[in-house]
Order: sequence, then structure tokens, then C-alpha cells
Amino acid sequence: MKTVQFAAKFEYLDEIREFVGAIARDGGFSDKDVYNIQLATDEAASNIIEHAYEKISDGVLELSCGMRDNLITIVLVDHGESFDPSEIPLPDLKADLSKRKIGGLGIFLMRKLMDDVHYEVKPNNSNVLTMTKRKR
Repeated sequence: MKTVQFAAKFEYLDEIREFVGAIARDGGFSDKDVYNIQLATDEAASNIIEHAYEKISDGVLELSCGMRDNLITIVLVDHGESFDPSEIPLPDLKADLSKRKIGGLGIFLMRKLMDDVHYEVKPNNSNVLTMTKRKR
């Protein structure tokens, strides 16, 4: 797995998408799957920047990504505010747009686009989000 660190700032999202996209492309994923992997990672990183580091100006986002057999694994680690995505209800996609609650689609998209999404709070005050997708 390759690991890089980024300042937890929105202006680094392009680099984050390129990092995982290159590994997914080299791993043989289709263009559509590469796009979906990048979108899921973008949503995860955006949530970390916006929520975990909301009150922290110098946060760091550690991103690890690698292929093993036909599986890509993406791990995002932060030291910001903990958050349990399993507590977020599924969005009501059938509700009228004017009545929908803002937000909540990022986690939905991550779960929809990836095969597995797992979140864990570690004893060292780090939050670890692991996403995997199998090449079909």
C-alpha cells in the first residue's frame, strides 16, 4: 500500500482523487469503476475535512491505497472529531427535492459505490475509514 499525507483542506481533493485513480487504473479497473472509486474517496475526504476537522485548522489526512489480487483498499486516517457513519439514516431519495434534508448523501454514495465501508475509532484518538472494491 502506498501512503501519502495531505493537509485537510478542500484544495487537495484533486490530488487525493488522482492518487487513488492512478492506483485503480494500474490495478485494471474500468473507467467507470475508477470514477466511482474516486467519487467515494472524494466524499470520504470531504466529510473528514468538513466535519472531523471543522474546528481544527491544521488537520492532516493520511491516505493509504493499494491493490491486492482483485481488491483495492483505501484507508483514510484522521485525528479530528470522531463520527459514527452507521448512525446516519439512509436518505429518502423519493422525497420531494424541496423537502429533503441537506447532506447525508456522501455516506450513502460511499456505501453504494464501494463493496465495503468500515469505520473505526482507535484508542490513539484516530479515526480510520476503510473502503474496498473488488474488480469484476
